[in-house]
Amino acid sequence: MIFDRVKSLDAILLTAQRKSLHRTLGAFQLTMLGIGGVIGTGIFVLTSEAAQKAGPGMVVSFLVAGFVCAVAALCYSELASMVPVSGSAYTYTYAVVGELLAWMVGWALILEYAVGASAVAVGWSNHAVGLLRGLGVDFPATLSNADALMAKVQMAFGADVTPDLITATQVGGYINVPAILIAGLVTWLLIIGTTESARVNAVLVAIKIVALTAFVALTIPVMNAENFTPFAPTGATGVFGAAASIFFAYVGFDAVSTAAEETKNPQRNVPIGLIASLLICTLFYILVASGAIGSIGAQPVTNLAGEVLRPGTPELAGRCATIVASGALEPLSCSKEALVHVLDAINFPAVGRLVGLAAVLALPSVVLIMMFGQTRVFFTMARDGLLPEKLASVHPRYRTPHVVTIVTGIGATLAAAFLPVGRLADYSNSGTLFAFFMVAVSVMVLRKVDPARPRPFRTPLVWLIAPLSIVGCVVLYFSLPLTAILILPGWGAIGLLVYFFYSRARSHVGRGLTEVPEPEAYGEIDPPAPGTR
Repeated sequence: MIFDRVKSLDAILLTAQRKSLHRTLGAFQLTMLGIGGVIGTGIFVLTSEAAQKAGPGMVVSFLVAGFVCAVAALCYSELASMVPVSGSAYTYTYAVVGELLAWMVGWALILEYAVGASAVAVGWSNHAVGLLRGLGVDFPATLSNADALMAKVQMAFGADVTPDLITATQVGGYINVPAILIAGLVTWLLIIGTTESARVNAVLVAIKIVALTAFVALTIPVMNAENFTPFAPTGATGVFGAAASIFFAYVGFDAVSTAAEETKNPQRNVPIGLIASLLICTLFYILVASGAIGSIGAQPVTNLAGEVLRPGTPELAGRCATIVASGALEPLSCSKEALVHVLDAINFPAVGRLVGLAAVLALPSVVLIMMFGQTRVFFTMARDGLLPEKLASVHPRYRTPHVVTIVTGIGATLAAAFLPVGRLADYSNSGTLFAFFMVAVSVMVLRKVDPARPRPFRTPLVWLIAPLSIVGCVVLYFSLPLTAILILPGWGAIGLLVYFFYSRARSHVGRGLTEVPEPEAYGEIDPPAPGTR
């Protein structure tokens, strides 16, 4: 049978017992940890994407995405408190529903972490180029995006040659050099073993919160109610589509759930930390989105025929270039640094530059943590025999898993070099939603098959919360663009081939090797302090 390999939960817990952790975290510390983990990438990078998909309705999109994350977080926390070891959703699934589905979750997590890191790298590139422009340094467009390349590829494969597509070939670029540089730098830092301290992370969180607070304080007073009409120009489809994309803005709360083993009174403090941090972040997001909409409007950009253009396409880039060339104010959907653009438009350019600087300072740490998460999942899968143990080999000098780090770095760099941020975020979300789906399933299964096992944190109203999480993940998944929807089964098919032709025969569980190896055998990596995303 293909579903007969379940890894003993007791064996997995032996890994946690290798390193005893002290319970020192309270509700406030967990809330701050959650805020640091959530506020970051999405609100700085994906506001334009949401505006193009939903218009002013993106305010509702933030609420929808936040709700789905909240119910998923409660499910995640129960398993994290029971299985406080490396591997995230992959490990939880292995312990509950077996190796095959665990492999698929681990394979999907590659989309979350590696592709997500690429999205953040592109977002950093957009802000870095904008910051340089504000300082009088004009970084060439041909080297800061791949719009021209993508437009020519589309035309080569038979796409209609529209004026917007032609404009994209004239003003767009061919490769995103800043994104390559930041992804390469982070890869190098991970190889040599550089990690972040809690103090640095705290400073970065403070910088982001101050920047967003300044944005809200300056934009809310100048809001114009007329900019909210029509509220949902693309209907419910657009609102849920935007929610599916900006779901990326919320992922990061796992910093709270995975700290359950270090939390005092986790039954009380973990749910407080989760819900409080998500509520605060959702409030921030809604205020920021409302300020941006009310200040300059957020109606989607259309082509000459009046059709709403898809975000991240060369057609949209070409249309935006035409609008700007005409002397009109650049629409919110067109800006690659949306918050900075809004502040510029309402005559606060200096504050806008500071907000851009905040993004430039904070986002590299997000790339680092996401790429680290990818290496950690690979590390755990290699330790289980499902991937070549060479991937978990350790550098003789730096004591880091340099092979898997280089592989991850190359993949993330290539994606960042040629794809737009919104498309990368959608690909990442497809993997994340599948992982969260399986976590919710695992919580319910484990409640049935092992109800007596100690649970430091229990998901409240689990038979309501877990199904809501499942339904929410499914709805958001099918609200993604068609390409992102197809990416997951396509990537999964490749994963199944790898599993049945390589991994299944080498699985430690399949071979009866249930003993958990000493961490030193794999050169255990001390993870960086929980950071920001």
